[in-house]
Amino acid sequence: MTITIPDSPAGLADVLADADKVKELWASKENLEGFINGYAKAVDKADRGEMRAEAREQMQLVLAEYLKNNGATDAPKVNLADGPSHKRTPMIAGLPSATAGRKSVYNRRAPGAAADGIFEDASEFFRATWHHSRRLKDWNELAPKVEKLREVQNSYGSEVPGDGGFLIPEELRSEILQLALETATVRPRATVIPMSSARVPIPTIDDPSHTSSILGGVVGYWTEEAAGLTESQASFGRVVLDAKKLTVYAEVPNELLMDAPAFEGFFSGTFPKAITWFEDVAFLTGTGVGEPLGFINSPVAVTQAVENGQNAGNGPTVVWENIVKMYSRMLPTSLGRACWIVSPDVFPQLATMALSVGTGGGPVWIGNFSGGQGGDAAPPATILGRPVLISEKVGPLGTTGDITFADMSYYLVGDRMEMQVSASEHYKFANDKTAYRVVQRVDGRPWLSTALTPKNGGPTLSPVVQLGTRS
Repeated sequence: MTITIPDSPAGLADVLADADKVKELWASKENLEGFINGYAKAVDKADRGEMRAEAREQMQLVLAEYLKNNGATDAPKVNLADGPSHKRTPMIAGLPSATAGRKSVYNRRAPGAAADGIFEDASEFFRATWHHSRRLKDWNELAPKVEKLREVQNSYGSEVPGDGGFLIPEELRSEILQLALETATVRPRATVIPMSSARVPIPTIDDPSHTSSILGGVVGYWTEEAAGLTESQASFGRVVLDAKKLTVYAEVPNELLMDAPAFEGFFSGTFPKAITWFEDVAFLTGTGVGEPLGFINSPVAVTQAVENGQNAGNGPTVVWENIVKMYSRMLPTSLGRACWIVSPDVFPQLATMALSVGTGGGPVWIGNFSGGQGGDAAPPATILGRPVLISEKVGPLGTTGDITFADMSYYLVGDRMEMQVSASEHYKFANDKTAYRVVQRVDGRPWLSTALTPKNGGPTLSPVVQLGTRS
């Protein structure tokens, strides 16, 4: 795009008055998005926050009015976002909202919310809080932001920067977690509980059996008219979430910190993925001692026994009978949400799995392997209609947990809503590197404590079903 981004309403009016420039703006969504974001950034250079959002909205209103007055028919449509009439936000179809991606993890009551609006993004925050930040070319722009961050954190009683770290603003914490959600297995599908304190008890119904009652002790009776009623009551329990400390460490060359675009690319591809990876390992297989309790091998999990003669060294390690029986032991109410989580080395077993019929049989997990457009169609990604997630974070082929059928909405993730960063120039001084440490406080454990014995007295049911070890 050759158009110079204006930094004032008068400059914006000049651009919109030029027919050639307007035509170039509408030539592509990329041009339009870059112009809108650039104008919002320019007019809000001194104080980011609500002013930036207002500038973006006003910009889109002006463009919407231009479309209406000039009868444009091939430009993107302008819609009003849902909400009260006095708060509706005009959005141009096809352009992403600056805050839409963060809403699922952002919490305005988090301790770091007091520092929102100070920094452009998380990478700018990391560079600004670097101990050598005064060397940066854009230090004159970063200095007032750092000072404002210190004032906000100190006035709200948060971590004092001089005592070991900076509390990351909530909008940046949610941005980091939003990036992490793209590769996470458990967190996007779990029930996330915001924790306003280090320990939060979550109520649950103690419901181990439906043979004579439901909901942990509630009994129903058919009675005659005016006959006496039999008392019953539910038994309740609780699951306690205790915030655990997850520390992510990385060494960054000081030259990389000096280059803002390069560091932004490094940061976006490193810390969010690392947080995701270590969270997932704990949520899947954690022991519960100093870390979350994973749902694989937890007390609520049921283990489906292997078939006679089935073992890791003789014939198939996963057979169709395993899949069918695991499916049958899932809570009926969870069948619409459950996913298969398998180790990568389980995939060949699934792809070659066969159903025996008399002396013959045939494959049961088949799809269009020959490819669609360009011959690159992916293998089938479901079994019995439920998604298959391949993860290296579960056990190897032949061990319990190498294939699990789970409804992860029955897994609780306690989010302390605090993320803190510390940097050290001394630890790797001889290598001219800065050691960064990011601390996330989180916990996780299954919502239920035991499997359920169904009304008919059959095999126990659970939201977590795993295949037994094949020796």
